[in-house]
Parts: sequence; structure tokens; C-alpha cells
Amino acid sequence: MNIRFAPTRSLSGTIAPPPDKSISHRAGLLGAMSSEPVRIANYLEAADTHSTLQAVRSLGALVEGNGGEIVIRGTGLREAREPDEPIDVGNAGTLLRLLPGWLAAQQGRTFTLDGDASIRRRPVDRIALPLRAMGARLEATAGSFAPLRIHGERLVAVDHDLDVASAQVKSCLLFAALTADGTTTVTEPSRSRDHTERMLLRAGVEIARDGDCVSAANVDELALDSVAVPADPSSAAFLVAAGVLVPGSRLLLSDVGVNWTRSGFLRIVRRMRGIVLGDLEEPSDELVPWEPTSDLDVAYGALEGTVVEPEEVPLAIDELPLVALLGCFAEGETLVTGAQELRVKESDRIAGVVEGLRGLGAEIEATADGFAVRGTGGLRGGEIDSRGDHRLAMMGAVAGLASREGVEVIGMDAATISYPGFVADLRGLGAGV
Repeated sequence: MNIRFAPTRSLSGTIAPPPDKSISHRAGLLGAMSSEPVRIANYLEAADTHSTLQAVRSLGALVEGNGGEIVIRGTGLREAREPDEPIDVGNAGTLLRLLPGWLAAQQGRTFTLDGDASIRRRPVDRIALPLRAMGARLEATAGSFAPLRIHGERLVAVDHDLDVASAQVKSCLLFAALTADGTTTVTEPSRSRDHTERMLLRAGVEIARDGDCVSAANVDELALDSVAVPADPSSAAFLVAAGVLVPGSRLLLSDVGVNWTRSGFLRIVRRMRGIVLGDLEEPSDELVPWEPTSDLDVAYGALEGTVVEPEEVPLAIDELPLVALLGCFAEGETLVTGAQELRVKESDRIAGVVEGLRGLGAEIEATADGFAVRGTGGLRGGEIDSRGDHRLAMMGAVAGLASREGVEVIGMDAATISYPGFVADLRGLGAGV
């Protein structure tokens, strides 16, 4: 589906962004691992998170309700059922990387994870290697890709140092730690999103953080009774970008998750002099079992270029394409470094962002681990291919609203992976679509 987004004079209104995709994935998986029913309020209804619910059903969990509220009656930590067919993860990279941590400990049972063409290009080495060190038996296609075959074994705890900060790899190992003999410690080079740790703490797991190290011990069962999913800051980021780029705009985004390990983009926007008012959680080493939320008041502002350092990347990894877009409209240069992880997302996002924005008139260059943008005050417009990547599709839409001539997004339906109502929400705020 191709959609043209026309230059827009202003955006205004109050809107609730969709529920958090990361938290929905984790709540669905931990619900399936729990022995007692888990009630999840505001579960995201989108393609990726539907894949998680289908996966846990195939493993023996019962799922009742809809996105307003679902109840998962799980199998318990050690009783996942061996399905007759491969588990289809669709396009959900989070599911591909988290689920093996649980399945690797299902002794005597075998599971196969597969997905769409994009998933088959996303490497699984970074979960396979540490899981093998814990005693897991995994077979990846060509040594690195899905389909991924997992043979359940008895696991032992490890101390593992991550080469690249990754919440997905960290979460996979913490899931494996729940059934491994001993205490597992994962050390990150810098902090990544901590939804898994907060949810495990809420579920009664003995979990501790010391600087960049997080440890979890073996447990008999999980006691996660309920989860309330806030609005997704990564989805809200596209509305924030539209609000600060389109002149005369004023938006109020309600109940957005402002966990400090997810609000990196909002801090970057503020540093670029974009107007985003709200109570963001302050960075802390303390681990708490809840997710903070805040309303965000967003308005148009004249932007200045900035430098995004490597330690900031994990806290804004999904929103970095928008930093490139903002840089096109900012005064001076915007530079993103330490973001090589973008090359193994749903697409090579560095290439997609650079080629896509250059086609709209941007002065942007790719680097080995990011990109450099020279602000020219705006974009001409034109056409951009989403490459099947939801975040590139939505970036193109926002670019069109702020451009001089408008932008046609090729493959706009990719947005349904995380934000099915994105186009309708933009129309409701006054966008020219």
C-alpha cells in the first residue's frame, strides 16, 4: 500500500499512542511461563505482538480476551508443550531472540522457530553462543539464522559480557537464568532498556543490578499477577517528531511510558531545542517493579544539530531514524555514532535512512556505525521505500508532513507491525494524507 503525505500547515489535538510493543511482548511471554493466570491491561494489538500470543498458544498457554485486557493461563516455567509445527514468529525480532531463553530449558522437548523473509536475515549468534555456554543445544541455519532449532536441556548459570548493549540478548539470558542451576550475571557495555528486569522483580524473581551488571537466580515459579502496559515511547516518538517539525503544531500525548532506559529520544529532542514537556524518569541504578508514565506536551520549535554518543544509542535505538530526520531541519550538523546495531534490524536501517532521506533532498552520509546529517532547513520531498520496515515507513510519513512537496511512502502498510492506527491518527491531528 502506497500513501502520499502532503505538506501540512499545523497539527493539533490530544492522542493516546498505542501500547508499548516491548512490554507487551515480555508480558505475553512471562504470562505463559507463569503458573497462575496473568492479567494484562492494554496489550498491543499489532502484527508483532499477535505473533507472541500465537507462539505461547502453540506452547500450551491459554489466551483469553482482546487488546483492552487479556488473561494468559500459562504452562509454568518448565512445562511448555512441544508443538507439532514450527513456531512462526512472523516479523518479530524480539520474539525470535527472547523465546529461546525459555525453550532452551524444556528438557527432552524440541522446538523450531521460523518467520518471514526479514526474520531469516536477522542473525541469532548473540543469543546462541551464550545459551550454548549454559548447556543449551541450538542449531541455526547456516550457523547464524532462522529457522532455529532448540533442543531442551538442563542449563547452568554463566557470567556473560555482552559485546554490544542489547535488551533482547540480555532478556533472553535472564529468561534462561530462571531455570538454570545457580545465579546468572549479564554485564552490558552500557545500559539498555530494562523492562524485563522490572517485570521479573514484580514476579518475585531474585534479581539485582550493580552498575552495568544484572543478576538473576533460579526460581521454582513466577508470581506475576498483572501488568498494565503504558503507551509506547517508540511509537509516540513519530508523533513527537511531527509535532516539533510541522510549524504551528501543538500535541498532547497521554500516558506515555517514560522509563529512563526508553526516553533517550525525548532527551535528544530536548537537547536539539525541540519543545517536549513532561516528567521523564531520571537515570538510576535502583531497580523498581513498575513503569513510570507521563503526558507529553509537544510543540513546534527551531532545532539545533547534536551529537548522539554510543552510550546513548541503546536508550534510543528504535528512534534513531527520527534523529536523522530532525537533523535535516536543524541548524548545523547532527551526528549519530555507535549505532551499528541498526544494520541488523528489520532492514539495514542505516542504509534505509540514508538512501531514503537523500532521495527526499537531505544532505546525509552513512558511516560505519551511524550517519552524519547537514541541516539544510528542510526537505524537498519525493518518494521513499519502507523496505518493509515499520519505522522507515512512519519516518517517511512524518517527513512528508514537514516537507515542501510531500512524500509518497511505498509500502506504508509496514506500519501495522507496531502502530496499526498510525495513518488514521495523523489524519485526526490534521495531517494531509
